[in-house]
Amino acid sequence: MAEWGIKKPIVFGVAGGTGSGKTTVARQILDMVGAEQVAYLAHDAYYRDSPQLSWEERLQMNYDHPSSLETELMHHHVEELLAGHPVEMPVYDFTNHRRKMETIHILPSPIIIVEGILVFTDKPLRELMDVKIFVDTDADVRFIRRLKRDVEDRGRSVESVIKQYLNTVRPMHLEFVEPSKRHADVIIPVGGRNQVAIHMVVSLLRELLHDSG
Repeated sequence: MAEWGIKKPIVFGVAGGTGSGKTTVARQILDMVGAEQVAYLAHDAYYRDSPQLSWEERLQMNYDHPSSLETELMHHHVEELLAGHPVEMPVYDFTNHRRKMETIHILPSPIIIVEGILVFTDKPLRELMDVKIFVDTDADVRFIRRLKRDVEDRGRSVESVIKQYLNTVRPMHLEFVEPSKRHADVIIPVGGRNQVAIHMVVSLLRELLHDSG
């Protein structure tokens, strides 16, 4: 039994399309349950590093395909946290498309949140999850949110965001993300604005924590 006094941590998966609000939902749940009880793993942190590629080659990569992510490392980290061991989560630089040297030290906790667009597409990772929610938001809203984020936070041009959306984001969403919704236990429409659904999920997590204590 781990030192926090429960038999097994609860692994909580949060998926949804780009800009769906899944990160907002995950962080609201984290705040309501208590950050001290949550180990938070973001799939975006696990993009593969490609130092052998030039800047131009890195720009041409398909970052919306499952193969662009080192999901096997994320799976290993979840297993380590389940065993009561801390892990070093990577830090990814989206401006330079490279993994940084520093890492984030993640401590084992009663709840492990695994969040990302493609976390339900990997069967081994999915099978570690006790609860899976999919945040479902209309495509036009998701695109506007992504455009705003990439321009303001990642230094992208409007033209490059639109090109990437049409060339890879939308096709990969239709091929991988949308079909993964069938694996969800709960589907939350309209993301972080759906407070009723979020409170229901938090109540479920608290009940699971109580039962596993």
